[in-house]
Amino acid sequence: MILMGPPGAGKGTQAILLEEHFQVRHISSGDLLRIAVKEETPLGVQAKRYMDRGELVPDEVLLGTIEERLRQDDSRNGFILDGFPRTLAQAEALCALLRGMQTEVDDVTSIQVPRDDLVKRLSGRRTCRECGTMYHVVFDPPRAAGSCNKCGGELYQRDDDREDTILARLAVYDRQTTPVMNKYRERGLLREVDGVGTREQVFGRILAQVQKHQ
Repeated sequence: MILMGPPGAGKGTQAILLEEHFQVRHISSGDLLRIAVKEETPLGVQAKRYMDRGELVPDEVLLGTIEERLRQDDSRNGFILDGFPRTLAQAEALCALLRGMQTEVDDVTSIQVPRDDLVKRLSGRRTCRECGTMYHVVFDPPRAAGSCNKCGGELYQRDDDREDTILARLAVYDRQTTPVMNKYRERGLLREVDGVGTREQVFGRILAQVQKHQ
């Protein structure tokens, strides 16, 4: 399964719920890169060179980290890809990779959230400088304003959570992923789900769509 959606749509939250429900692995492309860099794997070393220069990690390096993960034993019963593919080139490369592994994508779910809601969700996020715990000034505020519940660290707003940056990120997402969604729609794999509501409500909609087309 591929889980798509713009920044702030709640992909990570829903992927965890789906992982628990179906007992398959949640594979986040961003997490894989961070782990590979931290563990200094050969692909992680390559990725770090680009990241240190502020450049995008090439598709072949990103695809290599995903292939390594998919070939691990705990991915054999299924997996949920979160954050990949984002471009048509990545989608085509993933298709070739899965074909070589004698498997294929069964379902592509896109979480749909209005633009204004996405900006509200992302611009309200605050992160602890000490332990990295995330809060939201509206939906999940800390007990004491500006202070982390866990460690008392200072909460701050990341640069990529400022409104102008958010709008730019959303524009890039739309430009890159529209062709990907069209590709999966043509193949009859794309399911579009309303992402507004509680996480349980959104999860119920995703689950209903998946079960409907099994």
